[in-house]
Amino acid sequence: MIFSVWAPNAKSVDLVLGERRFALEPLADGYWQADVAADTRRGYRYSIDGSAAMPDPRSRWQPEGVHGASHVIAAESLQAAPHEFHARPLSDAVIYELHLGTFTPEGTYAAAQRKLPYLAGLGVTHLELMPLATFPGRRGWGYDGVDLFAPFPAYGTPQELAGFVRACHSQGLAVLLDVVYNHLGPDGNYLAQYGPYFTDHYRTGWGTAINYDGPQSDEVRRFVIDNALMWLTNYGFDGLRLDAVHAMFSFEAVHVLEELSMAVKALGKELGRPLVLIAESDLNDPRLIRAASRGGYGLDAHWVDDFHHAIHRYFTGETAGYYADFQGLQDVATALRDGYVYQGQYSVHRGRRHGRPPLAIEPQQLVVCAQNHDQIGNRAQGERLSMMLGVPQLKAIAALTLLAPFVPLLFQGEEWGAKTPFLYFTDHQDPELGRRVAEGRSREFSAFRWQGAVPNPQEAATFERSKLNWSELSAPRHADLLEWYRKLISIRRGKIVMPRESVGDSAKAKPNFDAEAGWLTFVHNGVLAVLAQTVPRPGGNWKLVLRSDSAGAQPAGAQPADAMPPRSTFIYIGG
Repeated sequence: MIFSVWAPNAKSVDLVLGERRFALEPLADGYWQADVAADTRRGYRYSIDGSAAMPDPRSRWQPEGVHGASHVIAAESLQAAPHEFHARPLSDAVIYELHLGTFTPEGTYAAAQRKLPYLAGLGVTHLELMPLATFPGRRGWGYDGVDLFAPFPAYGTPQELAGFVRACHSQGLAVLLDVVYNHLGPDGNYLAQYGPYFTDHYRTGWGTAINYDGPQSDEVRRFVIDNALMWLTNYGFDGLRLDAVHAMFSFEAVHVLEELSMAVKALGKELGRPLVLIAESDLNDPRLIRAASRGGYGLDAHWVDDFHHAIHRYFTGETAGYYADFQGLQDVATALRDGYVYQGQYSVHRGRRHGRPPLAIEPQQLVVCAQNHDQIGNRAQGERLSMMLGVPQLKAIAALTLLAPFVPLLFQGEEWGAKTPFLYFTDHQDPELGRRVAEGRSREFSAFRWQGAVPNPQEAATFERSKLNWSELSAPRHADLLEWYRKLISIRRGKIVMPRESVGDSAKAKPNFDAEAGWLTFVHNGVLAVLAQTVPRPGGNWKLVLRSDSAGAQPAGAQPADAMPPRSTFIYIGG
């Protein structure tokens, strides 16, 4: 078996198998390699210049955790999903974000697999899994992963992960994976001992930045791009969500994101199936999704925080922190039309101008949401909107999110108004690190003036409280909201038949509003959504099909009453 590792500054590298050591030979470009015939069932490590043995940076499996031995996983043992599956295009996508550890009581691939018929029946098209790269302890969000090539062992084996992806495909569901290429966690991070993976020229909000443009950065880029291609090839994922790309510092002529995009597009052509890259970014920068030929990075889509912030500010009234930048219904209308609210104007929260106009950007290039893991979990008490608002408001928010022209994303349990919080939880094995994380969380929330003590991320109870309670679905309130989401997704996907001539030609939604009267309407693709307490009946051939005081279909010609509860929602089709 051939063992190979990049350690460009090492004088010697040994493969460690139990008590035995095998010297690797130096190759070009800083690599070391040896062909060793030995039993690897108990795992292996590497020793640099006689140092203590460490896990392989490209380890495919860390069953004993981030400090344990690395294990070999043959790609053919994964039996990746067959290539004949083709994900729906983003223009037809409804994304569902989930965290494997809290999506089910068991927190495993096998348990999540049993929920796939439910998700397919809901009408979602893509599942987005929060990070799986192995991180320290038994629980966590996954954004402090350190073994980028090894799936987190508490969720199941690599073979079970590949089986989960195959099962998703059999239900018609594409699968996206959240990956973190802007930093690594501190606990179990051995990369710096192997080579110049990091740089002190830049610093992220989570620590040292990855070396994408300094000396010897070519191999660092290769490491990250190989990791992306592994998830897509060996496990059959249909795309990746790239965490916080604004913290990926790359100032060479070819940005690392552009290089990654080119590699993924080439792989998609080789495999004969579509693969997508979606960036998380708060920059309001369309260059992320413009083609390289037009000066962009060539990514397929990016998250838009402004859509969330405008809706959250309007419906909750919160003005602390970044919500101070948003003013109400006018910003909701702008978000519905353009995605970006900030297009170069001054931001009070940032103390500077922010964003640029989203010129020549297609709606399917922007992913929007009303809730996600960050916006819930980075609240002091992990409150969902369902813990702050009533059902009429939740239905209005769902209509805005699912009927807007952009790619909608739902967070697990949102569709039934789950009452369980989603808190920030960790299991750092270093007590001092755990203490610093807990104290840092408390400081982080000072700008929002939220009330109550922040739950300790290190306590197991914080994790347990965050697990979905599926028994809620039997309660009428939750069942009603779930049916509302199903109907909206059905309308979005065109399962309620509309005459072809009534479908709008413009890609943009056409919002109209009166902030003083408190009503908003928008038209997109033959659908009219109305949020109001008292609203004129629409003219033309519009047919009322859904109203927030009833999840069922409406009889032909039915109209809302003249006065309804504030922010009632009516959905029409036709034109």
